[in-house]
Amino acid sequence: MNLIIDIGNTKVKSAVFEENSLLAKQIFELHVFSNSIQKTFEKYPIQRAILSSVNHLNKKELGFLTKLVPVTVLNNQTPLPFYNKYKTPETLGVDRIALMAAAVTQFPNKNVLVFDAGSCITYDFINQQKEYFGGAISPGIQMRYNALHHFTAKLPKLQAVRTIPKTGNSTENAIHLGVLNSVILEIEGVISQYKAKNGKLTVVLTGGDTIFLAKNIKSSIFANPNFLLEGLNSILTYKKDE
Repeated sequence: MNLIIDIGNTKVKSAVFEENSLLAKQIFELHVFSNSIQKTFEKYPIQRAILSSVNHLNKKELGFLTKLVPVTVLNNQTPLPFYNKYKTPETLGVDRIALMAAAVTQFPNKNVLVFDAGSCITYDFINQQKEYFGGAISPGIQMRYNALHHFTAKLPKLQAVRTIPKTGNSTENAIHLGVLNSVILEIEGVISQYKAKNGKLTVVLTGGDTIFLAKNIKSSIFANPNFLLEGLNSILTYKKDE
């Protein structure tokens, strides 16, 4: 069995896979890393692990894990199931690497555009020849709310809502409408751009805001909150079979 660990900007996600089947998933704070991982090992016969971190990797957590099982720490030198043609591969986020691995594994021989809607919104494209050249990074939903408050004198700091107001008939509704509509229209616009350039296109939406966005985007998409974890598992499998 494979243990998949994704250390994000705010939370840690871990998952257990048996081949391509997701058996278990949990989300926890970094400070309980050792306890959470130990419980996983007590429940499942883990054979190997992969760790992806967009944060600074804590040597204590890594040392704890390597004592339990062989660990692959994902970086730009890790063998990948696609051709990475990013101009500065050493700066490419490991989360984006994992998403592209999932794209070529689950949608072989297709043009795939992946949106990851979390703290930031990333969109990355890989062509049907398994070539990845890059994408873009945009502020996430909550980051846009925070920016409106931080860079103005009077606008309140709001949390995202799950229902978009029909009209901006109050300051709060105006902020909600502006932030949420801007994200939806941005994603729809990017999809249109890539379709115009590449023709037939498979679109995947993942990340913490997947459910909300999937309900409001009109374009045909695959919504998969576990896409990044599945990509990490595919990298670990590819590395084993190489």
